[in-house]
Amino acid sequence: MSEPAKSPAPAVRYVEIDETREGQRLDNFLVAVLKGVPKSRIYRCLRKGEVRVNKGRVGPDYRLQVGDVVRIPPVRVSAEQAPPKVRPGGFDWLADRVLFEDEYVLVLDKPAGMAVHAGSGVSTGIIEALRAWRPQAPMLELAHRLDRETSGCLLIAKSRVALTDLHAQLREGEVHKHYLALVRGTLRHARTVEASLERRERGGERMVQTAEDGKAAASRFRPLRQFDIATLVEIALLTGRTHQARVHAAHIDHPIAGDDKYGEREFNKDMRAAGLRRLFLHAARIEFKHPARVGMMSFEAPLPDDLVAVLDKLAG
Repeated sequence: MSEPAKSPAPAVRYVEIDETREGQRLDNFLVAVLKGVPKSRIYRCLRKGEVRVNKGRVGPDYRLQVGDVVRIPPVRVSAEQAPPKVRPGGFDWLADRVLFEDEYVLVLDKPAGMAVHAGSGVSTGIIEALRAWRPQAPMLELAHRLDRETSGCLLIAKSRVALTDLHAQLREGEVHKHYLALVRGTLRHARTVEASLERRERGGERMVQTAEDGKAAASRFRPLRQFDIATLVEIALLTGRTHQARVHAAHIDHPIAGDDKYGEREFNKDMRAAGLRRLFLHAARIEFKHPARVGMMSFEAPLPDDLVAVLDKLAG
């Protein structure tokens, strides 16, 4: 009896990090990329130097930067190690969250509480759910990211051409993102905040803070509705830095309600009394140039019911 043919050995891969992976820990990135490979095997690869970033050895807690090139060693995944199959129909609810879709892009109304990709203890993010829901799709990739507790417009590329084009637009500031946020205190007039930002580790937690030598960042705040202790504002991001809206809001002493990282404890306590159970930050509108068409496209995601209920409670 002849032996069964062996599958070809996996090859070394080199992955260039884009905006969708910026700031992610290297070990969490590898867990997401090497699906089905035991974590013990991944950490062994790191210890032995089989994983390299920009041709050098780094630790598992290294935070990935845009433009980093990660060497991923050839690791075979056995059938026993493969991740379990998704239950048929398990992500059919995504159909009700699609704001727009064609052969190039998909615009999704992301729910709060779901990460955009797996990692940091999250087994399934939005992008993994989309791929499970649409297994026949040749490509589904995040064009940008939203924080786990942020809801609203999320842009997905469905082709390499679209992804490259959208990333170029993001770098050039041609993708316009508008958020709705509830902030502490009274903000009576529109204002533009220009404060450079940098990432730092504090007690093992990734934080972003203002810094003169950080990356340039600008946001425009516009008040929409006043309450006794808070203001509903629109925040237009003129740049796309990590946690930009949250840090800039705190920088001008108007932290966002429900922000347990950059917010204010007593204000958050008051907001919980008003029924708020998460960060009051919603990606309400996104505008971009279609990768294969002429002109701008604009899509809006309505404010979720849980946040509407908080505003109603504050209005009395």
